[in-house]
Amino acid sequence: MCELFAMSALHPTNVTLSLEEFSRHGGLTGPHKDGWGIGWYEQSDIRLVKEVHPAASSACVRFIQDNPISSRFVISHVRRATRGPVVTRNCQPFVRELGGVWHCFAHNGDLQGIDEDPRFRPQRFRPVGETDSELAFCTLMDALAGLWSRGAVPPALSERERAVAEFAGAARELGPANFLYCDGDALFAHADRRHHQDGSVRAPGLWRLARHCPVGHGLQTPGLRLVSESHDQDVVLVASVPLTAEGWQPLAEGELMVARDGHLEDVHPR
Repeated sequence: MCELFAMSALHPTNVTLSLEEFSRHGGLTGPHKDGWGIGWYEQSDIRLVKEVHPAASSACVRFIQDNPISSRFVISHVRRATRGPVVTRNCQPFVRELGGVWHCFAHNGDLQGIDEDPRFRPQRFRPVGETDSELAFCTLMDALAGLWSRGAVPPALSERERAVAEFAGAARELGPANFLYCDGDALFAHADRRHHQDGSVRAPGLWRLARHCPVGHGLQTPGLRLVSESHDQDVVLVASVPLTAEGWQPLAEGELMVARDGHLEDVHPR
């Protein structure tokens, strides 16, 4: 099973992420790692780095570790391939432009029968690779296209959450559907079941941690370091498994979490 990580922060914060150590938290070792990727927002743009090579031997990973990311939004994914060849086009996160904004998505799970399901036949957005995850993302983008093309950018958060929640409900019917989605304004994290190290498939599929960090302080653990150099910082972290000994909270099966500016949003679609 793949491993997911995301961050929403009030201010750009320095992030050092060791994907090799991060993957071990979820039990991924050696041959089970079939690529990795990380996307982070810089103002209105996004930087995306993906590789099929193991993180342990990657020069790109070493560069990221030696040159901390500074961003308000980060999404990362370590892949264990269940569908599609081990090639860069099938590594996550995936990105698409919609409404003049970059949208970023990563998924952990196995959506059986998605190719035959009429609810997952996107028209405007098409997959480049062969994964069920990218087909699901293109379907989500199709569902959001109307909101992002009719006026205000970004659309109302409640409308975006409603569309993401409807998509998540359909995806859950096909199999485990843990995913992260960011539109540059808000981070959405949907939790479902996942494969655990004891062989069971059950919740929780994602965990979250909300933290306030005074200036000059942050969070540090093997594989992850967050430091705010110029502002008091608020952050929300989401991961497949807890990454520190702090009070991570499990997301319930079917729960959709929304974070913006390093805070959890209480938005309920009608």
